Amino acid sequence: MPAAEVTAVSDVGPQLRRALLACWTEVSNAGGAVGFVPPVTEDDVEPVLDALLGRVAQGREQLVVVKVGGELAGWAVLSLSVSPLRRHWATVLRVQVHPARQGQGLGRVLMTGVHDAARALGLEMLHLTVRGGYGLEGFYAGLGYREFGRMPGAIRLGPGDDREEVHLYAVL
Repeated sequence: MPAAEVTAVSDVGPQLRRALLACWTEVSNAGGAVGFVPPVTEDDVEPVLDALLGRVAQGREQLVVVKVGGELAGWAVLSLSVSPLRRHWATVLRVQVHPARQGQGLGRVLMTGVHDAARALGLEMLHLTVRGGYGLEGFYAGLGYREFGRMPGAIRLGPGDDREEVHLYAVL
């Protein structure tokens, strides 16, 4: 596995923004379950990324990036709750590794960094969802996540192609 650096980022400059946009677009077009159905263009992804970065700037979400050789290799988001009853946990969103970097163990490295960032924020538990039919439950089980529910037909990839949304959690 290549040497990787995982960091929590709250200030996203133009260069990192461009890299996030390119990564999200390429992961989506490679079939990644990160909020879009391919094909997408950067014009499709850009407003969603900008909204996300607005929440990062407001402190409502924490961006965690993994870099290899100084270049973005993947990223994820910790979505923090504003409810006083839920401030001890967060939802993990948009977990992705650039297609050119997949298969190198960077997903595990990224998620370990997400867990570290969550602990640094004082969080005790994480929640995430995956699309059924992709086999991602096994990957997350290896990181300590346990399934607690499935919502049939929650994700519509196209006419007649509905998928389950699988809910997982991990205690940190």
